[in-house]
Amino acid sequence: MSSVPPPLEVDSLLVKYGDKVAVNYLSFKVKRGEVYGLLGPNGAGKSSTLKSVVGLVPKESGSIRVYGKEAPSKDVMNDIGVVLESPAVFDVLTPMEFFEFVASVRGLKDMGWVKGLVEAFELTEFLKTPIASLSMGNKQKVAVIAAMMHKPKLLLLDEPFNGLDVKSVRIFKELLRMHVSAGGSVIFSTHIMDVAEKICDRVGIINEGKMVAEGTVGELRAKVQAASLEDVFLKATQEEEEVKSILNGLASS
Repeated sequence: MSSVPPPLEVDSLLVKYGDKVAVNYLSFKVKRGEVYGLLGPNGAGKSSTLKSVVGLVPKESGSIRVYGKEAPSKDVMNDIGVVLESPAVFDVLTPMEFFEFVASVRGLKDMGWVKGLVEAFELTEFLKTPIASLSMGNKQKVAVIAAMMHKPKLLLLDEPFNGLDVKSVRIFKELLRMHVSAGGSVIFSTHIMDVAEKICDRVGIINEGKMVAEGTVGELRAKVQAASLEDVFLKATQEEEEVKSILNGLASS
């Protein structure tokens, strides 16, 4: 019997901006029914990796497969929901117009689930307000709903909690738990280690475009004898001593 392909498989991915290497032959897999945290310092290649999955950033070489199908391609787009760090929404539209546009692109006819998401994130009163006029948090809610409205099997989330209030963050976290419990998968990028430690089943830490550590939070903590994921992160990215040096310098100034 052939094995079921993973929701996301990245193999030897190389992404460059001119002469600058952003993603350096990166390889990892996201399993079915898990939240995989892609972590790293600013400029490590996290966003470039996620954008390359959906074709927003071209790859130089390597392969990306979503449920065994080559990505980016039209064949996989309905399997994917995306929230980027800077929400990709059309500011000239209202949320209602934007959701209707996404529904038409996705071939979605039943808007009941969308209505439920709108009510859950308390966006009803802003449905006819131009997106350009919304607060950062409400724009993020629009992006989250647009990513989830077609019930994709794989969610690609880049700093998805940006701007969201506490209640919305809790609702979103519970929706993610429901998603993976039903067999869906999530790849999740964030700078907030406390959040990653609580919601990620496994994490991959990248630095300068390369994978430097991967495993469950417990495995990584045990491997380097660290008390928290934040400590693991600083050790893996070789920033721990730099942090100590900076703090010692400030303390003596």
